[in-house]
Amino acid sequence: MSEREYVLGTGADELARLGQQHRLWSDAAVAAWRRARLTPGQRVLDVGCGPGFAAFDLAQLATPSGAVVGIDESTNFVTYGGYEAQRRGLPQLRFAVGDVHDLDAALGGEPPFDLAYARWVLCFVRDPGAVVQGVVDHLRPGGRFVVHDYFNYGAMTTAPRRRSHDLAVAATIRSWRARGGDPDIVGRLPALLRAHGCEIEHLEAHQRVARGGDTMFAWLDTWWRTFAPKLVTMGLLAAADCAELLADLTAIRDGEDDFVQCPTVYEVIARKR
Repeated sequence: MSEREYVLGTGADELARLGQQHRLWSDAAVAAWRRARLTPGQRVLDVGCGPGFAAFDLAQLATPSGAVVGIDESTNFVTYGGYEAQRRGLPQLRFAVGDVHDLDAALGGEPPFDLAYARWVLCFVRDPGAVVQGVVDHLRPGGRFVVHDYFNYGAMTTAPRRRSHDLAVAATIRSWRARGGDPDIVGRLPALLRAHGCEIEHLEAHQRVARGGDTMFAWLDTWWRTFAPKLVTMGLLAAADCAELLADLTAIRDGEDDFVQCPTVYEVIARKR
């Protein structure tokens, strides 16, 4: 996946959205890393790290006695991550531009990792099996692969249901699939992990509901206000339907009774045999 093919873009608006998104989901991420037995001194691989918001936290937990490597194909994101790592005083963290489908080329002669993390990456890639294989190849025996990703993304909806929101969800799914992605990737993931030498240690679903005044609603509101206009540009959503969606979001935000069922985020922890 080249940088120009990023479904969500790599500009300033997406950088801000990703920062907010990480803060709202960092509790689930940290709990998963703890469950996967991340400890100081370990080596960690952040697969498709984006601008590095998870990697910054991983580096703090690994401490300077460990190491964290973030791989992403966006030069913009990698540049931002490298700058922030230096500014935050995290010498144990480095970033590299690379294709997650070809981790051998990106990682060179790096020693094996104790833990790998991928959040909302496998749903976007054209060949998730190749990514899984590459990750497993770079884990030590007994190392863990932690994944947060989607299944049944189409179940995301408003309550009561709104036509504009359902249209936008359907358009989003089409946009991902048009680029080779799979918003239901976790349904295939256990079999992929087993086929590539891993066993599942933990599987659970994080289901969140957002009311207008909740901080979680800000995640959805920012998502749609950033991405729905891009769907219009792609020709996947009518401009009038986009305008209706944004108006509906304002009504939910300012109301007291409606809510949004967020897309379910699945957590998978696998151990390399």
